[in-house]
Amino acid sequence: MKPITVVLVEDHTVVLEGLRALLKAESDIHVVGHAQDGREGLKLVQKLLPEVVVMDIAMPLLNGLEATRQILRVLPATKILILSAHSDDEYVDQVIALGARGYLIKQSSALVLAKAIREVHKGNTFYSPSIDKRRGDREKVSPQGAAGRPKKGNTKLTSREVEILQLIAEGKANKQTATELGISIKTVEKHRQRLMSKLDIHDTAGLTRYAIASGIIESGVRLTIE
Repeated sequence: MKPITVVLVEDHTVVLEGLRALLKAESDIHVVGHAQDGREGLKLVQKLLPEVVVMDIAMPLLNGLEATRQILRVLPATKILILSAHSDDEYVDQVIALGARGYLIKQSSALVLAKAIREVHKGNTFYSPSIDKRRGDREKVSPQGAAGRPKKGNTKLTSREVEILQLIAEGKANKQTATELGISIKTVEKHRQRLMSKLDIHDTAGLTRYAIASGIIESGVRLTIE
C-alpha cells in the first residue's frame, strides 16, 4: 500500500525533529518535507502536494491559521491536521471554519498522532480526546455547537492585511515586509493605511498591540477573515 505523504510545518526545531522521528516508525506514513514557518510551508505544500499537512498555529512570518486558509484555497483536497500547544475552543472553532480536518494538542502521543493522520487522510475528522469531549458537551447545550457561539471581534481583514499585520507586529519595516511578500513598498504602505482605517488605529504601536491582543503572533488570528 502506498504510504500517506505528509508535510510538517512547525517552527520549533526540537519539536519538528521529534515529529519526524515518531512518524518514521510508521510504515504507512511518509514525511516528504518540513517547513519552519507558515510561508515556507505554503510554498512547500504547493511544490510537494502532500496528502496531509501537520500544521502548528503560532509561527513567524505567516501563522498557521492563515497558512491553512491559503493552502486550502489553492489545494482544497489537502487534509490539514492542526498540532498546537493551544487548545482553547476559539482556536479549534477557527481552524474548523477554515477547513482543517483535525486538531491535536502537542502533548498527544505518537500513536494518537499517527491515528489522526490516518483518519484525516480518509476524510474523517479527528480531535484530541479533551477537545472532542468539550465539543460534544457544547453540542448538548446548543444544537448549533460552535456556530451558535458569538465571535470575538468582527473586524474583517483580507488575507494580505492579516499577513502585513503579523509582519508589523514582528517589527518588520516596510522595506522588509515588501521583500518578504514580493510586493512594492508603496503597496505595503497602502495596506498599512487600510489597516489603520479599518481598525481605527493610527500608529504602528497601536497596530502591534492590536495584533498581540488578537493572538496573531502567539496563537493565531482571532479575526473574521474575508
